[in-house]
Amino acid sequence: MQRVLVTGGAGFIGSHLVDRLIQDCEVTALDNLSEGLMENLDRHKTSRQFRFVKGSITSGDDVETSMAGVDTVYHFAAQPDVRVSAEQPINDFETNVVGSMNLLDCMRRLDIKRMVFASSGGTVYGEAKTLPTPESTVLRPISNYGAAKAAFEMYLSSYSELYGINSVSVRFANIIGPRSTHGVIYDFYTKLKQNPTRLEVLGNGTQEKSYMYVSDAVEATIILGQQMRQGYLPVNVGSGERLTVSRIAELTKEELKVMDARTEYSGSRSGWAGDVVMTNMDIRLLRSFGWKPRVHIEDGVRQYIRWLVERFGPVKKKP
Repeated sequence: MQRVLVTGGAGFIGSHLVDRLIQDCEVTALDNLSEGLMENLDRHKTSRQFRFVKGSITSGDDVETSMAGVDTVYHFAAQPDVRVSAEQPINDFETNVVGSMNLLDCMRRLDIKRMVFASSGGTVYGEAKTLPTPESTVLRPISNYGAAKAAFEMYLSSYSELYGINSVSVRFANIIGPRSTHGVIYDFYTKLKQNPTRLEVLGNGTQEKSYMYVSDAVEATIILGQQMRQGYLPVNVGSGERLTVSRIAELTKEELKVMDARTEYSGSRSGWAGDVVMTNMDIRLLRSFGWKPRVHIEDGVRQYIRWLVERFGPVKKKP
């Protein structure tokens, strides 16, 4: 039975990945619980195939402890917020670059030869001129978060050549679904819960991005890990579908039954510093591995909003 490490294993995508991997593997999850929640892993606490290490990728000792006996590393731990990366660039660098390098160099020392890295197709390309955007596109990130993801991808390339570490860089679209407490849909839900008569939208609403439901993202990750090739390979991972921010606002209001809420736009082209206003990833390479999407993205938006209501409560109209 393969033994794997999932960094960020108590987080949004990481915990879903643990759920899937534990069906066939012995799984160690490493998480400092700054973003992740232990409740996401509660179902595995008594499993003999599961081990949890509370620790950080920025600690060499924690990393080495978590890698004991591991064959493959699924690296999903990160500082996940583009806006935070603009406000705290050194903190973002320490986690997303230095922490990631702690993992990679520990793999070199322990002779672990396989990594699947959660990168970002929404930020490493920046304002791409070619749409749909293939993996061969020159990386020109416009956010510190995207720069950190791109920088570590370059180290995956060099470590594959120098030390024979094989890797897949999974360039994710915007992933949505249960356990997520980040992103535009969560922000819209939170705003409408506070004030069900008004929805503030950052930007002009025309921002259009690639989205993907979390179960499809996990299945794509598993397939890419199983079919890992020699060397370093970046792969765009998205559903092939896109949504505008204004459409997401409509779906959110509809699902929360507050269609009469007034939508107000800030009017700027982008929502915040480093925001990529258009992403459209070419997923032909992903499809060549035999993967197909199962969840239509608008259905995924609705399923996610229903989970938010179940988890945090309904939006109550004011009398």
